[in-house]
Amino acid sequence: MGQQEKVATSLAGAVGEEISASLAPVDAELERRYPGDPGTRQPVHTVYVPGDVFDAGTVRSWGDQALAALDEHAPDAASFARVLGLGDDLAEPVYTRVRAKLEREPIEDLRVDFEDGYGNRTDAEEDEAAARAARLIAEAYEQGTAAPYMGIRMKCMEAPVRARGIRTLDVFLSGLMEAGGLPDGLVLTLPKVTYPEQVTAMVRLLEAFEKARGLTPGRIGFEIQIETSQSILAADGTAAVARMIQAAEGRATGLHYGTFDYSACLGVSAAHQASDHPAADHAKAVMQVAAAGTGVRVSDGSTNVLPVGPTAKVHDAWRLHYGLTRRALARAYYQGWDMHPGHIPTRYAAVFAFYREGFEQAAARLARYVNRTGGDVMDEPATAKALSGYLLRGLNCGALDNGEVARLTGLTRTDLESFSAPRRGDLTVSAQ
Repeated sequence: MGQQEKVATSLAGAVGEEISASLAPVDAELERRYPGDPGTRQPVHTVYVPGDVFDAGTVRSWGDQALAALDEHAPDAASFARVLGLGDDLAEPVYTRVRAKLEREPIEDLRVDFEDGYGNRTDAEEDEAAARAARLIAEAYEQGTAAPYMGIRMKCMEAPVRARGIRTLDVFLSGLMEAGGLPDGLVLTLPKVTYPEQVTAMVRLLEAFEKARGLTPGRIGFEIQIETSQSILAADGTAAVARMIQAAEGRATGLHYGTFDYSACLGVSAAHQASDHPAADHAKAVMQVAAAGTGVRVSDGSTNVLPVGPTAKVHDAWRLHYGLTRRALARAYYQGWDMHPGHIPTRYAAVFAFYREGFEQAAARLARYVNRTGGDVMDEPATAKALSGYLLRGLNCGALDNGEVARLTGLTRTDLESFSAPRRGDLTVSAQ
């Protein structure tokens, strides 16, 4: 043992107390504005089904159609791997898990669409469709056949369709209440948001519904769909999307990028409207920065190239969709839209390959961090949080199993969750 150091100080204790008091409002503001990720499951995709098409068999039908597409165009692991360029070590695990997922849980998040995918109908027709959607979703949750997340996309808050959107939301939510209450997996989407005031209007609308039905204030959240240039850059040069998150008063759950409306708004020609266009990358980067730390999650958009027709054409569409999904995952957009049953085999293939190919390295790095052992990378608490979040997302979607994660990390799911969401101000994360 060396010589014990003499510790000297110069500042009176009151100095630190005064500084803490002066920063107390900032501390409170940080907690309010940036609570961190909620720690709940984020679906890997959102499926939109028009209100007049959705029925009790939609979820199972999408799974069956996706399985049929595999049977016809990639009947085994080797053929599927050749299409997507999967290595031999991933071919069988990915294909087996994709088929199992399509049989067990083909859709993770479903939105019954009353906006672009539905169009303008008579009031009586849309009332009927909204009431029907509420009944079918309530029955699905009761019977255990629902997707983990389900809800509607209403019409937007712009003047021509505002009243219709408000009524559809009222009919839908009222129908759920009459059927027994709002399900835990309820998700609502507000499209074509241009001004923060439209978000505020949605908040006031939900407040009124909660009050009318005796619900806990703040019970109902919603997603904000980013489909216009003004939602990214306001007229005064500020990032409007950041103001929208604040205007939601804690109710915003996600920001969803609308590939085709946003592209058209910027004048991108139809042939070049895609989620990897530079304009799309810019919009999503702004969304990502605005949402960071707020608990609001960002979702990528979709491709409109459908995997239909001859096998060669299906394979081309699959390769495109797989590549776009992998690209999004690498950029930390962990959710996207799927527009056709033929998209979900490659959605899950991309997601499963992403988590499985990085699994062993991530598990080893986290284990070294927990055990304070050496390695070729020096990780910090923020990286441990990212590593555990990666493993949790893999577990949530079915890419990874609890047993294999525990075997390589020595951690339970509860342990991973504690690493994934440390409290603000934590400088270290204790080993379990």
